Amino acid sequence: MKDAAVQDKQNAILQSAWQAFATYGYRKTSMDDIARGAGMSRPAVYLHYRNKDDIFRSLVQHYYDTAADAVAVALRRDATPDSVLAAAFDAQLGDTMEAMLTSPHGMELLDTGVAMAADIKAAGESRLAALYAAWLRRAATNGRIRLPEPAEQVAGTIAAALKGVKANGSDFATVRARLTILARLIGQGLAADR
Repeated sequence: MKDAAVQDKQNAILQSAWQAFATYGYRKTSMDDIARGAGMSRPAVYLHYRNKDDIFRSLVQHYYDTAADAVAVALRRDATPDSVLAAAFDAQLGDTMEAMLTSPHGMELLDTGVAMAADIKAAGESRLAALYAAWLRRAATNGRIRLPEPAEQVAGTIAAALKGVKANGSDFATVRARLTILARLIGQGLAADR
């Protein structure tokens, strides 16, 4: 377990890096920008992270950790399948995606994530799909939904659809609206009482 002071410094670095990346883009952000925003010297930042790539990868990991926790909470709701999915999709979108999709450098950051953190993204997406699969199995066992295919296949389809909506959204409001529609379509299609 990390010392609280070390964790606080790493959090300050990550917050500063996120602000700098959103403001300047990944390529134009320097380690000096990150250090200044964190209220540290550049050498102090290097005590915690090897370089800008390491910081970016840590931000991607943080997004997936936060999203998985939020999605898990949303999937425990006692509500209709479409309401549960809408809450989970909104939780997965989260503040980070909102900031990314409203940043003028959002597409650069998404592309950088694909290029630099493909392994973290793959593991994170797999973790999220597993959460959806577990919810699908519980909801089917409880008689709330009917599964037309195995839970893992349905969860994989949900995960792919979410990625497609995020990748093709022109702005955050459009992405959020499309995810609401997607939740309604999937949830009502799976509902046991239809």
